[in-house]
Amino acid sequence: MAVHVVTAGQMRELDRRATEEYGIPSLLLMENAGLQAVLELERAFPRVTQCRVAVVCGKGNNGGDGFVAARHLFNRGVAVEVVLLARQTETKGDAGTNLEIIRKLGVPIREATTGQTLQASRYVVERADVVVDAILGTGTTGPATGLFADAIELLNGCGKPIVALDIPSGLNSDEGVIPGPCIKALFTVTFGLPKRGVILYPAASCAGRVVTADIGLPRQLLSDSLLDVSLVQAEDLAGALPPRDPNAHKGTYGHVLVLAGSPGKTGAAAMCAVSALRIGTGLVTLALPESLNDAMEAKLTEVMTEPLPETGERTVAFAALDRILELMKGKRVVAIGPGLSTYPETAELVRTVVHASEAQFVVDADGINALGPNLEMLRTLSCPPILTPHPGELARLLGIDRDEVVRNRIPIAQKVATSFGVYLVLKGARTLIANPEGHVAINMTGNAGMATGGTGDVLTGLIAGLLAQGVSADLATRAAVYLHGLAGDLAAEAVGQEAMVASDVIAQVPEAIRQLKAHAI
Repeated sequence: MAVHVVTAGQMRELDRRATEEYGIPSLLLMENAGLQAVLELERAFPRVTQCRVAVVCGKGNNGGDGFVAARHLFNRGVAVEVVLLARQTETKGDAGTNLEIIRKLGVPIREATTGQTLQASRYVVERADVVVDAILGTGTTGPATGLFADAIELLNGCGKPIVALDIPSGLNSDEGVIPGPCIKALFTVTFGLPKRGVILYPAASCAGRVVTADIGLPRQLLSDSLLDVSLVQAEDLAGALPPRDPNAHKGTYGHVLVLAGSPGKTGAAAMCAVSALRIGTGLVTLALPESLNDAMEAKLTEVMTEPLPETGERTVAFAALDRILELMKGKRVVAIGPGLSTYPETAELVRTVVHASEAQFVVDADGINALGPNLEMLRTLSCPPILTPHPGELARLLGIDRDEVVRNRIPIAQKVATSFGVYLVLKGARTLIANPEGHVAINMTGNAGMATGGTGDVLTGLIAGLLAQGVSADLATRAAVYLHGLAGDLAAEAVGQEAMVASDVIAQVPEAIRQLKAHAI
């Protein structure tokens, strides 16, 4: 079953429907959340019964989850204390019910309603072995201020492991940014479904390890078709790498045409072409400026090369159009853009080629820059193209600020994909894949060592290679992004993140394929 990633509003709606349509009391959902949090605490800290635990709570439902957790810890014999950032009389509803239960049980509760009383409660946190953050939940909007900001600062400064319930206090659950003071958790137990704020970077850096806890929501709700963002999962990708036909020949697995390269950027073209072969394509032809051809012929043993007419700047000239169109005949996919340059004549050639062909295009880097003034034409293409920008490239493409893209990655990716009828692969930590119907998949493989020149060119080749083999664009984009990140993780294990270069990622693609296929068995 797909694992969906939700906004705060979507999660509230699921909770409401669970109660109104299925008769599951909200008090029971809170009970399940608090109990699951304790079970995760026991897994993470096997000696938790011998620890002191401080549970710092707000007066809302997140605090209610904390009260339930405190009760179960208390009943297990844990030395647990609660710090409540409100008066007990201010805590209402399900949270109030659970607060009253722990009061009657005799769980120590300290009210901290001012900066002075918060400091007076400081010793509760400082003498604890583990701290549970149940201050602010998914309803938070805007940065934490006042007493909440002070409490967040106190917890972060205590030097103790912090376990956040549902979402680290201070994070906006719908965005990947850090809006202000925010709990920095060792791990986060998120309830029902993961929230965008614990998945998307940079906010995800505050969440630590994320565990999604089952709180008893009906399976039908968790797979609702209206939930349009999900995680890329290995078990859903098996179809991208079917068993090889023993009677196959090199033409069986497709032929990728790569249009790429310019002076100083032949490496981008080479890595894209080699990656397409590594993912299983039968044939790859690299078309590039004629003065660069000899060097690439010597470098690329398995890749065919095609010299093209070039400009005075040694980029591909518009005069190459007829030859490129000839090369595209019979090819299912063309990768265009890596290292191609932004020279005006070359950019005009790119736009003309894309408009004239019925092949599926994977457009990266300078190919994306070339399309900038003519995005409307993408709607007219017979086969939806695949664009692979990083946030800066997408910002330039749309004429907006890069920070706006980072802050609104999911809605912007959805809007671009649906408005122009494209597949959008928005690269970066937790790469997004948006399809023309508006569904977004979030990839969880990869690491910071991949922030090095050329890794994007590798991804372009992997996507093109799968497409050439007849894999659908939906599956090819998700599988290629997953394998790309997994190969990066394997490379990091082999050489370390600091030492990684893009060719290390290519070298690990075979092992990434092996692991993915083994996972699917």
